[in-house]
Amino acid sequence: MKFLLAALCCLVTTAAPSADEPFRPEAGKFPPLEKAHAYRGQLVFVDHANRRGSIRVQSTGVFRFSAPHPFAMLPYGVIRYHGAPADLRDIPLGTVLHVRAFLPPDPKIAAVPVLPVNNREKISSYGAAGTAPAENHVLLLEDEPSYCQRVGLVWKLKEMDLKNHEGMIVASREPKTGGDGNASEETMTFDAATRIWRGRECLAPADLVAEGVWPASGKKSLDGQTVLLGITWKPTPGGVFNRFHISDLWLDDAATQRAARQQTETHKTFIRSRWMPAWVDAVEYGKFGRATVTATLFGGMDATLYADFQKDRQVLMNGAENTLKHTEGGTAGPAQMASKGPILDVTKTSGEAPLGSSGIQIRFETDLITEGMRPARIVRVRPTSWPDVHMPREEYLNSGSSNLEDRFPTPAIFPKY
Repeated sequence: MKFLLAALCCLVTTAAPSADEPFRPEAGKFPPLEKAHAYRGQLVFVDHANRRGSIRVQSTGVFRFSAPHPFAMLPYGVIRYHGAPADLRDIPLGTVLHVRAFLPPDPKIAAVPVLPVNNREKISSYGAAGTAPAENHVLLLEDEPSYCQRVGLVWKLKEMDLKNHEGMIVASREPKTGGDGNASEETMTFDAATRIWRGRECLAPADLVAEGVWPASGKKSLDGQTVLLGITWKPTPGGVFNRFHISDLWLDDAATQRAARQQTETHKTFIRSRWMPAWVDAVEYGKFGRATVTATLFGGMDATLYADFQKDRQVLMNGAENTLKHTEGGTAGPAQMASKGPILDVTKTSGEAPLGSSGIQIRFETDLITEGMRPARIVRVRPTSWPDVHMPREEYLNSGSSNLEDRFPTPAIFPKY
């Protein structure tokens, strides 16, 4: 009997899912962040209209040998840049990003290649593992300062070595408070183009040299100065394969808050012109095209955008696809075929909403329901107080005249000279 119980316990233990087991999100459900696969790498390509791109994933191998790895943002995927909401178009190529991603929810309609589930375990031809994970549908994409602010980390500068306004800095990423002081050190390069943010100032290394803060040449101890870093990658001489580069250095809270405020305003303007993304939770059909639609607004936006969704206010709702492209956007813009009507109710879920969700549900009544508004489908919503502008051609599908190449453009989209 004891042997049987022990065997059963062994079977149960073996069958228990691993915390790092590949996870595939379900339609209509926000996946838990803790089940996402985490990796880090350099942004090398962006297709902003389709919310996808490629990242050179960091591994133990030679960084430059890693082929760009395609990724696609989930419809509710959150992008953060400089500690604020962002769109892919806001992030410069070369930026080092932190990624939390899943398997494609529906491989048949994935906007990037679908890979074997165990692909992250495969060893590349040059001996590196993890450079092409199957988890390429992204829930959270964030640059270095956004990542540090989210998890409570800072960079502590230990020493610098400067010559001709360029050189190297030794630093360690550590908890902002506490920590055991045993964080590993990393050597990164900087140059004359590195931006140094102090309060409302944008400085260069030459400015700190002129002030006497940094030496004109040679080494200086930085005594664990606490900063935030923007990190990129660029080729380095001397056969060093995995050294990163400092593009930005924020010296104080005023500087980081200013950067976040500027990026927030950029994103607010963008969302007001492209409409708030959401998905449909339920549809109650009436007669003659009337319907009441319940939708959850996606998360990661500034609070002032959500504040515009109030009971009795008029809104427009338009169908969208998983890339958040409007289905309509022709001669009169997306508003031409959008459903219109008042918000009947706005509710906020209790507790903390999962990442990707705002936790805000709206009930909206329209006298002209359209095909794109079905449960689990993606929509975009615009309060009538937001500007009525037209999308550029690459950001809408154009309804029935669209085809596969509208979603996945081929080289034929480029003009022939």
